[in-house]
Amino acid sequence: MTDDVHARKLATIVALDVAGYSARTEADEAKTTAEVAALSKVIEDVAARHGGRVFSTAGDGFMLDFGSSLAAIEAAFELAATCEPKVRVGVHLGDVVVQPNGDLLGHGVNVAARLMAQSSPGSALVSAAVRQTIRGPIADRLQSRGMLKLDKMAETIEAFALTVATLATTAPASKDADPILTVLPFDNLSMDPEMQFFSDGVSEEIIQRLSRGAKLKVIRRTSSFQFRGEKKSEAARMLKCSHLLDGSVRRAGARVRIAAHLVETASHTTLWSERYDRSLDDTFAVQDEISEAIAGALQQTFTSFSTKAIDPVAYDLYLRASIKSYAPDELRGHVELLEAAVQLAPNFAEAWGRLAYVRTWARLYQPFAERAASAALVTREAERALALDHENVDALTAQYFILPPYGSFIASDAAMQRIRRAPGRGEGHAYVGWHARTIGRARECAEITEEIYASDPLNPMFMMMTALARMAIGQVAEAIPLLQDVMARAPGMRFPVATLLRAFALLNDWPAVDRLLATVANQPAHEFEDGLMFVRAKRDPTAENIGALRDALEAHVATAGSVDVARLVYAAHLGLADDVYRVVESARLGPRSVADDMIGPDAYRTGMLFWKGMPEIRNDPRFVRLCARLGLVEFWLATQKWPDCVNEVPYDFRAACEKARDIPKDAFAF
Repeated sequence: MTDDVHARKLATIVALDVAGYSARTEADEAKTTAEVAALSKVIEDVAARHGGRVFSTAGDGFMLDFGSSLAAIEAAFELAATCEPKVRVGVHLGDVVVQPNGDLLGHGVNVAARLMAQSSPGSALVSAAVRQTIRGPIADRLQSRGMLKLDKMAETIEAFALTVATLATTAPASKDADPILTVLPFDNLSMDPEMQFFSDGVSEEIIQRLSRGAKLKVIRRTSSFQFRGEKKSEAARMLKCSHLLDGSVRRAGARVRIAAHLVETASHTTLWSERYDRSLDDTFAVQDEISEAIAGALQQTFTSFSTKAIDPVAYDLYLRASIKSYAPDELRGHVELLEAAVQLAPNFAEAWGRLAYVRTWARLYQPFAERAASAALVTREAERALALDHENVDALTAQYFILPPYGSFIASDAAMQRIRRAPGRGEGHAYVGWHARTIGRARECAEITEEIYASDPLNPMFMMMTALARMAIGQVAEAIPLLQDVMARAPGMRFPVATLLRAFALLNDWPAVDRLLATVANQPAHEFEDGLMFVRAKRDPTAENIGALRDALEAHVATAGSVDVARLVYAAHLGLADDVYRVVESARLGPRSVADDMIGPDAYRTGMLFWKGMPEIRNDPRFVRLCARLGLVEFWLATQKWPDCVNEVPYDFRAACEKARDIPKDAFAF
């Protein structure tokens, strides 16, 4: 370069200084000087990692030069989030004069410095000139602060604040309290916006590894992933977590760059930060390294378990098959993706486990006559996953769900105990409470389900399961807000409508029933068709309405030859216990393999037999004979895991079970 001081270029300038530097120096000059010296090295490293350089320093102030606005914003984000002591940051894109020594002068530098002066500690102000050149998640975090008058300048410019997750505040946690970690969805910094599935997948896999490899309370994906862009600053307050992990992913060709940092939310202290540049087939190893570093920072041990190298194409297919809604069409599509993944990577344990889990859920929506073939595939896939990883929770859960909903409770309980012993708190652990409800242990179900719900409080599926658990123990009013929230978050789900309708009826809240029915007046009844007849008879228990319910039950059994226990519970609750036990003697208790038979995850399961608010079916001694046919008596006698009703019914429950020991079970043929 020549000595021409008039050489010019377009550059993105990042200006920063230490917040409260003068006061800190006055309080302890030696300490502050040492902090700034250490910070200087951090700033130089961050700038270099993002393709920039420090071109000027003065006291606590630093000026950085970047050729790319996106790189400058990435660096500004990292500096604002991780620097200790906290810094103020300003970013501007403008024309600058290049000095012979590499220093930069001019209006572009001055604007960046003035923006820095008006920025908040731990945040950044970005000019509109920079904002106009970037796209994607980081751009979404830039919130307009309107037109600002910059000090000692005639002009005003529009400025944007870069919101950082570390700015979220939450109540200080007790020193003795276990840490609660939220892993936010990593920002996708790839050129292709479609790569969001990949950055989400990296975050999700870190959650899985931390949940399993360390004894940490980790907020589940469904809740933490609702906080993206500018909403990240709300995560700590909304999820009541003590620590946040955030970061970004840039994927280009066969390489991936992952940056992550861990923040203590109460003090805004950055406990750890790192950046990784690796090949795509090394992504699992990076996720383990990040998880191990997080566990170490939180004084936890970490057990590594992942596959160390996976074909990148297979890994993409696996990440794309992350369940979002449990809708049948989604599940079938994911089965196809995962089948392709395991063909490419036969030793990919996580993909085999997810394939078994997704297929078994898809199977729950198949007609019963088609389920045997699917069950054989699930069995093979789960066994393959467990051969590669004997504690794969997805595979263990799949093995539980291919067992029949009744008749095999001993085997089901053994399968659930394997899930319960598996490390971590994965999706499969949510069904431990589900299972407890089916064997009559509603109080245990509620305790377990509430704990799981706390780990993912914005998850519609967990809300639904918790609402059912509360209703089963008689906390109907407490279930209603959850059901209403599920309806708002997942308007396509029909089961919450049916359950909420029953809840209002059990509370005799008929205005609420009318309001709910008005909202679904133009929709097919589907799952709440049976409930409508129950609600009508409970609201107006005339002989005509009760008789209509009895006639419907008898007609159903006469036509179908089978009955679901929910119908029996409804009828007994409305005073038809004698009719229930007369009808059930001639009915199968399971499916009949026709097109309009019940399907779904709760079909023919026994949980409703034990709802506290509907004890009529249990108070009749003939209840034990019904339970014997379902295989429950066999289970209770063999395990001594007695249901909650053992000391609540008006007869000797244990003695009645002993007498019913030899009553044959109904076969569940699907």
